[in-house]
Amino acid sequence: MSLRPDLAVIADHVRPSTRALDIGCGDGALMAALVAKGCDARGMEIDPELVERCVARGLSVVQGDADRDLADYPDKAFDYAILSQTLQTAARPDRMLDELLRVGRQAFVSFPNFAHWRMRAALALGGRMPVTRHLPVSWYETQNIHHVTVADFRDLIAAMGVKCERAWFFSGNRAIGPAAANLRAEHAVFELSR
Repeated sequence: MSLRPDLAVIADHVRPSTRALDIGCGDGALMAALVAKGCDARGMEIDPELVERCVARGLSVVQGDADRDLADYPDKAFDYAILSQTLQTAARPDRMLDELLRVGRQAFVSFPNFAHWRMRAALALGGRMPVTRHLPVSWYETQNIHHVTVADFRDLIAAMGVKCERAWFFSGNRAIGPAAANLRAEHAVFELSR
């Protein structure tokens, strides 16, 4: 099974034999890839059906709400804290980033870029919130409560004193350069540290 581009980048850059916490782990695809490379991968997922699927695959996953339950983990318990396509659903993304970098020595964060040109065009020309392949449900069905852009995220981490180690940007499955990422990237991945 091939991974989504953001998950593939994260899996490629997590060092073998390290400890990783995948927050909002979904069906466990990233965790399985990390376990296959010798990592001690753990997961947290809010959806009980997805937790059940992960456990049935032999993955170590607990049901939890990252907005509350990350506080239960000790400082620097993991080499990596991973938040893929979940930041925009957090009640307070700034606090979520603080928790990620408290629990993990480094963090990977991926998110949909709400400033992508197709989103801008849908709003400008159609006057409606866009439905795209990466955001496939209507505004009233979505779990997204914060519409983050690449530029917004860069500003947030700078204001928080968080260091960007590396960043990757994608349009579909194709990697794109950072120069026009705020306009051209459908989703982004950042590796962070303090």
